[in-house]
Amino acid sequence: MESLFDAVEKKSFEPLAVRMRPTSLDDFFGQEKAVGKGTFLRAMIEQDTIPSLLFYGPSGTGKTTLAGIIAKLTHSHFVVLNATNAGIGELRTIIDTARKTIRNLQQRTILFLDEIHRFNKSQQDVLLPCVEDGTIILIGATTENPFFEVNRPLLSRLRLITLESLTPKAIEKVLERALRDEEKGLGKKRVQASMEVLHEVGIFVNGDARIALNILEQAVAMVPEGGELTLPVLERVVGRRIYSYDKKGDNHYDTISAFIKSMRGSDPDAVVYYLARMIEAGEDPNFIARRIVICAAEDVGLADPNALVVANAAAQAAHLVGFPEARIILSEAALYVALAPKSNSAYVAIDAALQDVRHAEQGAVPPHLRDTHYSGASQLGHGMTYKYAHDYPKGYVKQQYLPTALMGRTYYEGVGRGREKDMLANFKERTGVDKVKR
Repeated sequence: MESLFDAVEKKSFEPLAVRMRPTSLDDFFGQEKAVGKGTFLRAMIEQDTIPSLLFYGPSGTGKTTLAGIIAKLTHSHFVVLNATNAGIGELRTIIDTARKTIRNLQQRTILFLDEIHRFNKSQQDVLLPCVEDGTIILIGATTENPFFEVNRPLLSRLRLITLESLTPKAIEKVLERALRDEEKGLGKKRVQASMEVLHEVGIFVNGDARIALNILEQAVAMVPEGGELTLPVLERVVGRRIYSYDKKGDNHYDTISAFIKSMRGSDPDAVVYYLARMIEAGEDPNFIARRIVICAAEDVGLADPNALVVANAAAQAAHLVGFPEARIILSEAALYVALAPKSNSAYVAIDAALQDVRHAEQGAVPPHLRDTHYSGASQLGHGMTYKYAHDYPKGYVKQQYLPTALMGRTYYEGVGRGREKDMLANFKERTGVDKVKR
């Protein structure tokens, strides 16, 4: 069965992304957590003792490439299937052949099944017994969450290997290698490209090395031999502006600062604009989501406690689905925070209390508040005069809670907006204490 792994010579008409597939782990950039020196998988590859595996990660992160490296380094018979066009009949033929190969040649069969999530339950069930008894070593690949898309019994027999989106730095290395390589890459054209330009490509493609190589190949075709690849050329290839956004530089911090201040300042239009700038520049959705969560607590706070619930749910959902769908989730959460009433009372209160904890005289915990869950506590006078709030009308009774040295300190001053206004009114009705900031 012919596949890209069987080819000895790369044809000139093959895309650059195919021609430049690494054939060794040393050229496999950006996945050090999965196959770096000292990792489980690297040791298994080098020892030719590969167990059944499942590669999980976004497109363009090297799942197929890593399978190709294993194919070249292993002494096993290697077979490739794509679940989008394979059926049970073809699968059973491979399994039967694998049994004969073990019996006659004493050789294992490794089956690389791309897009394994495309197989339905019955198709996945066919794999289960032959994976369990070692007839085949299965390497599945999927872009979908395997805990939702792969049968639990099969998943339990596979070692899950997560491949992450490539960083711009890793993409730079991939593109540099393609520009230098005269045999399979673009080296014969002697095109120059600055690290800044390659870095912009790395940011633009959002971790997908395949797209990065496709862009590079098309862009280099527009540059004369010995010429220079520039951002305007790249922009002509991709059909839109490549936004300059250095994730470690001023532009990054200026944009996220403007985004946060727009949420705090209740300007929904500015919020979605700065969100769009970050998304277009390839910002990590988890980074954006964390800032929305912080803003929900710091700037909306008790004026609408549900903002934190929405922001936290959005952070989890964005992490689960990733881009492009995460843009909708982040937009919803950011707009909720922007539109919500604002109160920084929780933020101000905890910082004021921390100042006293760090710098003021602490004083002891009042005796009536101390722990009584041990023998002898009563002999020390702990808890003896404590008043249980639920025994009193409205569930409130006045007693000392702060240490004596801090009596009279005020940390929390409520803001009379949104839900917090109602909470403060209820608090005053129960306790007779007005906590609204003057």
